[in-house]
Amino acid sequence: MAPRGFPYADLQSFIAALEEAGELRRVTVPVDPTLEISEIVTRTVRAGGPALLFERPTRGDMPVVINLFGTEKRMAMALGVDRLDEVGERISAIAKPELPVGWSGIREGIGKVLQLKSMPPKKVKTAPCQEVVLRGDEVDLNRLPGLQVWPGDGGIFHNFGLTHTKHPETGKRNLGLYRLQQHSKNTLGMHWQIHKDSTAHHAVAERLGQRLPVAVAIGCDPVVTYAASAPLPADIDEYLFAGFLQGERIEMVDCVSVPLQVPAEAQIVLEGYLEPGERLPEGPFGDHTGYYTPVEPFPVLHIETMTMRKKPIYHSIITSKPPQEDHGLGKATERIFLPLAKILIPDIVDYDMPASGVFHNCLIVSIRKRYPKHAQKVMSAIWGAHLLSLVKLIVVVDEDVDVHDYNEVAFRAFGNVDYARDLLLTEGPVDHLDHSSYQQFWGGKAGVDATRKLPTEGYTRGWPEEMTMAPEVVSLVDKRWKEYGL
Repeated sequence: MAPRGFPYADLQSFIAALEEAGELRRVTVPVDPTLEISEIVTRTVRAGGPALLFERPTRGDMPVVINLFGTEKRMAMALGVDRLDEVGERISAIAKPELPVGWSGIREGIGKVLQLKSMPPKKVKTAPCQEVVLRGDEVDLNRLPGLQVWPGDGGIFHNFGLTHTKHPETGKRNLGLYRLQQHSKNTLGMHWQIHKDSTAHHAVAERLGQRLPVAVAIGCDPVVTYAASAPLPADIDEYLFAGFLQGERIEMVDCVSVPLQVPAEAQIVLEGYLEPGERLPEGPFGDHTGYYTPVEPFPVLHIETMTMRKKPIYHSIITSKPPQEDHGLGKATERIFLPLAKILIPDIVDYDMPASGVFHNCLIVSIRKRYPKHAQKVMSAIWGAHLLSLVKLIVVVDEDVDVHDYNEVAFRAFGNVDYARDLLLTEGPVDHLDHSSYQQFWGGKAGVDATRKLPTEGYTRGWPEEMTMAPEVVSLVDKRWKEYGL
C-alpha cells in the first residue's frame, strides 16, 4: 500500500509525510553549513536516525533538508511502496521473458514498461519554481546554504543538483546527478565523470564549437530525485521513468533563459551555459569512497538566471565512507533493476551490492549453476553490462545462498574456493573516483567462483555433502523450545 500522501506533490509534501511518520526531526538552533551540519548528519546516519531539517543555517537564506533517503524505509516511502522490491516486481510483471536476452532486451524491457505505463512529462505554463526570478547581477549562489562537508574540501559544494542537458544534435534530454563546486557567486564547476551521458553531450557541443545550455534543479520531489541517480540507458528518458514510478505525469516548465525544461515543483533552478573549451580546477572533495578526490579540470557553468519558490527549502546530501545517506539510493537501484539485470543476464537469480563497496566496487551474485565454468561466464557478462562494467570484485555463489547474508557469503567465499583455480583476474574500466587503480579509469578486477565445483571442471574428489539437521528434529525442537527454559 502506498504511503499516505503519495505521490508527493513536491519536496514539502514529502517532508510532511516523513514528519508525520516520525522519520524527520527539525533542528531549530543556528547550525553552520561549513562542517557542522556534516558532523551532525554523519552521526545521525550511523545511528539509523531520521531525516533532518535545519531551520536556521548560518549561511544562506533558506532551510536545509538532508538525510531524506538514509534508510531503506524512507527510500521506500519516497517511491510509494512498503518494500523496495515491489518496484522491481512491478517491472518484472510487465517485462516478461519473451523479450530478447542481452542489452537490446534490457532497453526493450524498460521501453515496454514505460510504453504500457506511459507517463510522459506534462508541460505547464507557470510553476512554483519560478515565483522568484533573478537575472544577471542579481544571481547570487551565496543565497543557497551550500555545504562544506570535510575540512580538506576545496570550498562550498552543492551536492544534490539535478542537472539537465540536451544532445546538441539529436535533442535527446539527459537528467543526471553531479556534484557542483561553487567557484563564485554565479559560476559552478561541473564534475561530470567520463562515463556520464552529459559528458557526451558536452563533447559534441565542443566539437561543434557551441555553448551547451544547462539547467540545475535543486529540491525536486523524491521520485524525480531518485530517477536522476538511476543508471538508465542513454536513450531512456528519466522523466518517463519517474512518471512510471510515481504513477503520474511529471509537470515540467520551460526555463526562463535556456532551451530546456525543469520540474515545475522544484525549489530552486540555476540556468546557464558552458563555454566550449573552458575548464577550471575542481576539488578536492571528500567523496563516498572515504577519500578526497584530487583537483582536476572540469567545465564551468555560467549562471545567467536563478529562479526559486518564495519559500524554498535547500536539499543536499553528505558524502563519506559508508554507511552514509546514499545507502537508500543504492539499495533502491539494486532492487529496482534486478529484473532488468535478469533480462540482460538470465543466469542471475539474485544479487547484492554491499554498501561498504560503495555499491559499484563489489557485486555478490547467485546463479543456478548448470555447466562447467558457468560462474566465469556470468562474471564476463557482468563486466560487459553498462555501468556494471565498473564492478571490481564479483563473488558468485549457488542459488541456495542468500546473497544478502554477508556471513553466509563469506563462509562460501572463504571455504569453497581454491584460489589457484577459482579466481579470475582481468582488467577493465573502473569508476572515475577510484583512487586504488594504478591508472585513472582502468584497473584490475577479480571474480571469485564460490559455487560447488563439478567433475567436469576438473574437481574429481567428489564435492562433500553440506551438514543440515534432520527436519523432524528441527520441528521437535521448535515445538518444545519453551520447555527448555532458554
